[in-house]
Amino acid sequence: MIFADRSARLPVLRIVLALVFCVGAVPAALAETTAQDEESRVTRHVLDNGLEIIVIPDHRAPVVTHMLWYKTGSADETPGKSGIAHFFEHLMFKGTTNHGPGEFSRRVAEIGGQENAFTSYDYTAYFQQVTPEALETMMAFEADRMRNLVLSDEVIGPERDVIIEERNSRVENEPGALLGEEVDATLYQNHPYGIPVIGWMHEIEELNRADAIAFYERYYAPNNAVLVVAGDVTAEQVRTLAEATYGKVARGPDLPPRIRPKEPEQNTSRTVTLTDARVTRPSFRKAWVVPSYSTAEPGEAEALDLLSEILGGGVRSRAYETLVVEKGIASSVGAYFQSDALDDTSFEIYGAPRGDATLAEVEAAMDAEISRIVDDGVTEKELAMAKKRYVRSMIFARDSQQGMARIYGATLATGGTIEDIEEWPRRIEAVTAEQVKSAARRYLSPDRSVTGYLLPATEERS
Repeated sequence: MIFADRSARLPVLRIVLALVFCVGAVPAALAETTAQDEESRVTRHVLDNGLEIIVIPDHRAPVVTHMLWYKTGSADETPGKSGIAHFFEHLMFKGTTNHGPGEFSRRVAEIGGQENAFTSYDYTAYFQQVTPEALETMMAFEADRMRNLVLSDEVIGPERDVIIEERNSRVENEPGALLGEEVDATLYQNHPYGIPVIGWMHEIEELNRADAIAFYERYYAPNNAVLVVAGDVTAEQVRTLAEATYGKVARGPDLPPRIRPKEPEQNTSRTVTLTDARVTRPSFRKAWVVPSYSTAEPGEAEALDLLSEILGGGVRSRAYETLVVEKGIASSVGAYFQSDALDDTSFEIYGAPRGDATLAEVEAAMDAEISRIVDDGVTEKELAMAKKRYVRSMIFARDSQQGMARIYGATLATGGTIEDIEEWPRRIEAVTAEQVKSAARRYLSPDRSVTGYLLPATEERS
């Protein structure tokens, strides 16, 4: 499963990530009333072999989410080996020297549990949701495949064919996904975020057993992983079980800092156009390179978060109310900030026309909304309402045990801390209207953007 592939799912990802980031506010919101309740406190522990353990107690139901995050994703791949991180995610479900192929998944299914995995630019994660009684079994299986996979040619070849078919179905057969890849490849002139998580087809076809073994030996070790356990458990229980399972896995070699190529200063506007007979409705997307929470100056990422919400975060956003409701020229519009990246990331807007309106009209109207913010800023009322919508999302998101595990895992896998998560709501609340205006003025310049056009075979852009 590919989690952070931005190619064709911007509206869905915008909603999901907004909810996920707001989950991080829950422990802080509860901290004042439960400061003395040690059992409900989020805790961190590090095993002797370097495995970092985060426990998020949640005793409302007899369920536990066990999630193991590796601090490696597609942006860590060796040049020319794109797709190996995602390919290896698939290989982790094969057999080990101790358990046959598919045995782990069968055990999860037998007890009525759920499992999955996902690969992002910056991390790869594996998770199971089971009863607390099965937690030790999950840990034992996960610890086993951390070092004992059987990576034979008989395993590698067929699974590579599966990845090729996945790329065919998810990308090659989806014009929106193809355009997304081209936009990213144009936006990032030097950084590996310009390479798709699933990999380029010609490089996937060349991945082999030696590539898989090298990737496994380099990155899959306890000192390059974060274990997040959320649910009906205590910190002491998790610590004891982890010592008995993960604690037996030898520490891997120390990895150097995750320093990747940086983007040069961008001084041009660029366009990418894809015309395809399978497209029935034209659309556009426009992207800029902006700081992420990991790279921004204090307050910048929070301002970009709120800017995306005010500009195009939903039915209460400026873009929706103006282009969809008032003018009736757009069938869909929005804005999206890929905030949880290890390096500088992207801010995107998108839209599609409705009725007799043209794509050029929708794009011009979206550009005008950005210009209004750059010139006049946002109102205090807009800013307050955007913050309230984040708080409202938080209330609903706190019911998601997996959401809790994901926000902690993603944050720690990209260099963040528990304290960063707990402080996030207060930092959002501290953002001023001037900061939002400044973020728009500084980063959303049309002279540094990449615009992608997705057009039917017979349609012109304007």
